[in-house]
Amino acid sequence: MILSTTPQIEGRPIREYKGVVTGEVIIGANVLKDFMAGLTDFFGGRSSSYEKVLIEAKDSSMQEMMQRAQALGANAIVGIDIDYETIGANGSMLMVATSGTAVVI
Repeated sequence: MILSTTPQIEGRPIREYKGVVTGEVIIGANVLKDFMAGLTDFFGGRSSSYEKVLIEAKDSSMQEMMQRAQALGANAIVGIDIDYETIGANGSMLMVATSGTAVVI
């Protein structure tokens, strides 16, 4: 599956548009990660525990979107957009939503 944030893939004309596909993941960080992130926030630096959760959520959302595109008979997704949002009480959960257009190239 070819994935692109651009509306087309250079040198590969789009033969058929299959439709919009999406992937959504809501994932929570546990208390230990919250505690460690609080220490990182206080002392400075990067929060590798939150970064891992963010990467996991993005990868899962992309995988879900690709499965939906394949079910439509697509072999590529163009115009991909990735959105990140915190939700839940005190922003304790992370939502990652991906969307794009499933196409045949």
